[in-house]
Amino acid sequence: MDVILASASPRRKELMARICKDFKVIPSRMKETVPAEVGADNYAQHLAEMKAESVAKNYRKALVIGCDTCVIADGAVLNKPRSTGEARDMMNLLSGHVHRVITGCSLFFMGKHHTFSEVTEVEFYPLEEEEIERYVETPEPYDKAGGYGIQGEAALFIKGIKGDYYNVVGLPIARLKREIAEFLDQDFSVDSDQPAEKRGKKKKR
Repeated sequence: MDVILASASPRRKELMARICKDFKVIPSRMKETVPAEVGADNYAQHLAEMKAESVAKNYRKALVIGCDTCVIADGAVLNKPRSTGEARDMMNLLSGHVHRVITGCSLFFMGKHHTFSEVTEVEFYPLEEEEIERYVETPEPYDKAGGYGIQGEAALFIKGIKGDYYNVVGLPIARLKREIAEFLDQDFSVDSDQPAEKRGKKKKR
């Protein structure tokens, strides 16, 4: 069976290799828009499913894995900062507080799908203005949800985490490995052409 990771993230590619040595990377080209009614808690899961489905349409007999990670602080979804000012604002918001990192994962195979999300709580130390300024002047914040990389220089900001560390990096590999095994342990002898929201198993946790 072919396995496809529908993500261009080099971090996810590196982590996925711990689950499966032989897989292809085919990023989704869909526009990442989320309706307001989806809500912050389901934001990452919604995008993960859209990404996986957009690729799976062309690779029905492959296991397609879509992923998305978001940071939620003070009830708001923090995406990748588009400017130094946005990165600075995010660091100030995270400084001295606990936020949540949610990674949604969606699996598609033979017309069926299964989607889940993993949540990790991350606490930042209070940050000095100089620390924030040094950080936002580096390239690190600008390709990461929430404007920081826990595996990079931002490791110096972390007071503690509750949950899966790799989930914060971008892929909850231990759970994903088990979810894949459970998903594939199904009867795929009957294809389904139902709408995505009615196909296969779907969990929201």
